[in-house]
Amino acid sequence: MTLTEAIDRYIDYLTVVRRLTPATITAYRTDLRSFCTFVLGCGAEKVQDVDVSTVRRWVRTMGTEGLAATSVNRRLSAVKGFFHYLVRQEKMIDANPAEAVRSVKMPRRLPHTLFEGEMESLLTMDRSDFPGLRTRAMLELLYSTGARISEVCGANVDDLVFRKRALLVHGKGGRDRFVFLGDAAFTALREYLPRRHEFLVQRGLVHTQALFINLRGGRLTPRGAAGIVTRRITETGLQKPCTPHGFRHSFATHLLNHGADIRVVQELLGHSRLSTTQVYTHVGMDRLRRIYRDSHPHGKLRSRLKGEE
Repeated sequence: MTLTEAIDRYIDYLTVVRRLTPATITAYRTDLRSFCTFVLGCGAEKVQDVDVSTVRRWVRTMGTEGLAATSVNRRLSAVKGFFHYLVRQEKMIDANPAEAVRSVKMPRRLPHTLFEGEMESLLTMDRSDFPGLRTRAMLELLYSTGARISEVCGANVDDLVFRKRALLVHGKGGRDRFVFLGDAAFTALREYLPRRHEFLVQRGLVHTQALFINLRGGRLTPRGAAGIVTRRITETGLQKPCTPHGFRHSFATHLLNHGADIRVVQELLGHSRLSTTQVYTHVGMDRLRRIYRDSHPHGKLRSRLKGEE
């Protein structure tokens, strides 16, 4: 079987059996086609022609082309998964040629978070028109639940369980989970939903299921939601970058700062591995370090002496 045919079969497997989201399928297809183009350029066509040295050359080539480490590792992960499938499911090859290839070392980057006071100023709004109510409800929901922006934009009104103050979100890999609505998010949604219904009735779109809608009555996209966050940041005058994902980072960091167990935060975020959640403990440590440096007498003394020099 040619490499191209094997990739098409793997994509079908991810779509039908694994039931991954369309966005994830697109990412896998793009990464695997990039790999396939490289292999064909090396003169190989069949799956059996690919060996460890081929995969290593591909990784080195991506590095010399200036591709970011995160992108290199994502593509390598897609290729490892592809060959694992060929070994375990298709029995087409005996060993995974990408298994021994190490990921590229990545610089340690802590996620951007907002302090609690900054988040409070961002969420304090006095607008009662439909766009204002929608913005407040969406931002409160992001901060209250820690849900991904794709999960929030993909939610329907029927996913709300007001009796339990919860929202059913459809996460990565087809994993559904409930996230919880705090008092502020609960109140904001109660104010937004009647205006949403009124907005849709006026346009003859009462059958729209999306929880958050754009100004044309269609489902709000993650890109549209990012634009709303950017506008709100500008309105508030915060001199700090913040994306919709920044609300998720802030949610986790603030919970841990207030003593929440990391495994509880892992469940709330929908992380399959604890190691993914542990990055937020570093964020908390950085905050503690700054407080220590600014508050400890010797910390202040060092800063003063340095200034005098």
